[in-house]
Amino acid sequence: MIVVGHGDHDDPERDRNDEIVIPALLRAARGAYQASIRARLEAAGFGDVPRNGAFVLGGMAHHGAPVEALVRDLGGRRPSVMGMLDTLVERGYLDAGGPGGLEVTDRGRAAAAAVRSGIEAVDAELAARLSPEGIAGLRRGLLALIEIREETEEAARGVQPAPPAGSSSKLR
Repeated sequence: MIVVGHGDHDDPERDRNDEIVIPALLRAARGAYQASIRARLEAAGFGDVPRNGAFVLGGMAHHGAPVEALVRDLGGRRPSVMGMLDTLVERGYLDAGGPGGLEVTDRGRAAAAAVRSGIEAVDAELAARLSPEGIAGLRRGLLALIEIREETEEAARGVQPAPPAGSSSKLR
């Protein structure tokens, strides 16, 4: 069980949290954003956004990310991702008739605004609980994990990783 709180670090229950493996912490922590986003979507009348739909709508509406890149980032099985996109079209969040393929509709932009609100709410809670240095360290750690994942995936495909920046080794 993961026990959290702002109590004294002399608490033996709190010390056990230091022994929890990082993947378990990441899985449990991810729920903070999911719950906040889902609550904002429900309150704004967008409770029918499918699982991972918030990621797609937010990426397309706020960052102009191409749907292909978002689909790739989602991983998962292609049929399930394509089904989710079809559902977003059927429910009026995306339009399939645009010249560039899928485009975000007004309904999709409104849902993406609710997604952004959910993210900002959790970000504000983090800022209240962590120092700026703590948040920067969290971001660096997460980015390092992303790099490790990418390198592991490349190695599995037989792609030689790029040498670290500043490295002059010709052995790679």
